[in-house]
Amino acid sequence: MTDYNKVLSPGDIENGHLNAVIEISQGSHLKIEYDRERCNFMIDRVEPSIYAKPVNYGFIPATKDEDGDELDVLVVCSEPIPTGVWLECRYIGVLQFEDDGEGDHKIIAVPADDRDSGDSLKSLDDLGQRWQDKIREHFTHYKDLKKPGSTKVLGWGDEVVAKRIINESISRYEKALSQ
Repeated sequence: MTDYNKVLSPGDIENGHLNAVIEISQGSHLKIEYDRERCNFMIDRVEPSIYAKPVNYGFIPATKDEDGDELDVLVVCSEPIPTGVWLECRYIGVLQFEDDGEGDHKIIAVPADDRDSGDSLKSLDDLGQRWQDKIREHFTHYKDLKKPGSTKVLGWGDEVVAKRIINESISRYEKALSQ
C-alpha cells in the first residue's frame, strides 16, 4: 500500500488547501484507521450503527495532532468518499475537540473542486447551524456506550484557527521526524 505520510504533503496550507486521505466514508459505522506502520487500512472496531459517521472522515498526511495521530479532517461532500482515496480540499474551519483529555481536532474541509455545489461552501456558516449541531452531537456521544463522557466538543473555529492548528500539527510531525 501507500505510505501517505511520505508521498503526500499536507497541502498548500498558506493558500487554504490541504490534502485529505479518507479513512471512513460518510454513513459507515466501521471504525477504519490508517495503520502507519503497515501503510494500510484496518478495521479497528464496528461502532453501533446509531453512530454512523455523518461526514467523510480522514486525516491530513505529514501532520501530528496532540493525540499523536495524524490531524483529523472531516470532508463535507454530497457523496460518501471511499476509504483510501485522497483529494485536495479547501479548509473552512475546525471542530475543537478532546478525546480522553487529549486534543483531537477535526479540520472541516470541502473538495477543492466541487462542481455539484458550485464551490458554494466557503465557511462554517455556509454549512448551517443544523449541520454544526449534528456534528457536535455525534462527536459528543459516539463513545457513550463504551466510555461515557470521554469526549468533549470545545467549540468551533474559523479558517484562521484551522490554519494555525494545521501548521502546529505540521511542526509537531517535522519535529518528531528529526528526533
